[in-house]
Amino acid sequence: MIGSVQAESVLRWAADTNSNAPYTFYNGQNKLTGFEYEIINAVARQMGRRAQFVQNDWDGLIPGLGRGLYDCVICGVEITPDRAQEVLFSQPYYVTFNQFVSRKGATPIRSLKQLSGKQIGTLDQTSALRLLEETGGVTAKIYDQEINAYQDVANGRIAGVLLDYPIAKYYAEPNPELQLNGPPFGEISYGIAISKGNPELCKEINAALSTVITSGELRHILSGWDLWTEADSTAFDQPVTASAPKSDYKAFVNSYAARATLWTRLKQFAGFWPLLLSATILTLEVSILGMSLAIVAGFAMAVARVFGPKPLKSLAIIYIEVVRGTPLLVQLFIIFYGLPNIGISLSPFVAGVLGLGLNYAAYEAENYRAGLLAVHQGQMEAARALGMTRQQGLIHVVMPQAFRFVLPPVTNDFISLLKDSSLVSMVTLLDLTGAYNRIATQTFDYFGTGIFVALLYFLIGLPFVRLARFTEERLAIDQRRSNQRPGLFRPPKPKQVVSG
Repeated sequence: MIGSVQAESVLRWAADTNSNAPYTFYNGQNKLTGFEYEIINAVARQMGRRAQFVQNDWDGLIPGLGRGLYDCVICGVEITPDRAQEVLFSQPYYVTFNQFVSRKGATPIRSLKQLSGKQIGTLDQTSALRLLEETGGVTAKIYDQEINAYQDVANGRIAGVLLDYPIAKYYAEPNPELQLNGPPFGEISYGIAISKGNPELCKEINAALSTVITSGELRHILSGWDLWTEADSTAFDQPVTASAPKSDYKAFVNSYAARATLWTRLKQFAGFWPLLLSATILTLEVSILGMSLAIVAGFAMAVARVFGPKPLKSLAIIYIEVVRGTPLLVQLFIIFYGLPNIGISLSPFVAGVLGLGLNYAAYEAENYRAGLLAVHQGQMEAARALGMTRQQGLIHVVMPQAFRFVLPPVTNDFISLLKDSSLVSMVTLLDLTGAYNRIATQTFDYFGTGIFVALLYFLIGLPFVRLARFTEERLAIDQRRSNQRPGLFRPPKPKQVVSG
């Protein structure tokens, strides 16, 4: 009973902090903030609950809702007919539009048709992308990060960017090389997404949100972030003037415009050490356990394919070809989000290890198969001639020799798996790549942060590379010593015949 009361007192909400300001993001002090962060906390207070944040990658937010990882999602999710078929939406908490951004001094535009023949940047799964696709002659270039899109405009790589007004206001307006160009395009309404299986929670959130709106608290929050517009005034039947100074917006602009020195950058990195340490440990755990699973499962499949009966051989071949022929990301989604549909629910950590391990097992199986086939069949025949069973010959004669052949490719696969572990961020785990995204968006430094995190990946993988080389050298030494002694299977030297 106590456990159920505690569960009811918490509102678990999810967002992707890599969506950046002003939605939900980490500021320079590594604290969670943003206008959506403040809105959901206000809603939770009205509901008598405590808001509890859950990080998830943008592409996994809606699937995670169906998976039951959290109660709701608030992350600039546009209310559209397509999404309304998948989830329940609260009433809108923010109404805005798409804003076109070009280089400073570019020709003013009044219609998207003027962009025909040009390449325009945007983000995936946005109304801006739909508008660009519906405009003839426009080539839409999809980015993962809006910062990169605006930087490409400043560098002259693309003609402009079309995105939600809050994004343009925070990442384009403060940039002296860019300008907000053209009128509002379309209308966007953000809503809190709730699972279709939880209509009561949707009603509760709507009631709390209505109170936040009518009390003027929503207007106060949006005013502080300088996001209160005439469209919101009309939609929420509130005065058009702001009710609070735009302190949050000014704080962001000041931090965005500040030129960091080497010393301040080092101080920032020092503050991120706990995050980097935990992310590094998680990356190591997932990689080592995933590779261990891959080695065991891959070897079993290789033995089944080379020495097993026909049914096992066929199953091994099917598994190897299917897994190698499909993306690892899709396999992770199936394991984490798909298996609960048949009653198998795994934790993010277990799902990440299984996804990496089972995927790389297919590649390891082929490595081991090549190693087993590289051992001359006469070795097994000699073992059988000495009275060994097939299993004993495999374990004591064939496998030790095959191990030497497969060690280099296995080492390479571990380094690849270490880098592919970045995909576990799709199942709510914060690895080194996830930490990189968070730090880069807080410091506005993708280059320096990227070099630093790349160095961490290198340092993590280096000991395993050195261990593999040491093992290879030891095996080579043992092999030379073995060749110098009369071998068990060495044929006797022919006798010299002396002519009389």
